[in-house]
Amino acid sequence: MQKVEKHKVGLVFGSLIGLFHIVWSFLVALGWAQGFINYIFRLHMIEPVFRISAFSLTTAATLVIVTAVIGYIFGSVAAFLWNKFVAR
Repeated sequence: MQKVEKHKVGLVFGSLIGLFHIVWSFLVALGWAQGFINYIFRLHMIEPVFRISAFSLTTAATLVIVTAVIGYIFGSVAAFLWNKFVAR
């Protein structure tokens, strides 16, 4: 197995997680998030108990930035572990 570049894997993970939360923010902004989350909960046989708040651009931007940074960190750690234990 080949080694991977920590920075690139971090960017991929961070971008994917950030994109997921951009989509979530759009669902909230469009007013579709409550129906979506209720559907997902019911698929897991969970009675929905959470209520989606009103959209806030500041909160949405913070959500995307924080999750993208966390995704970058997780991707970098995953790449480090891959290079350390799997790649030769």
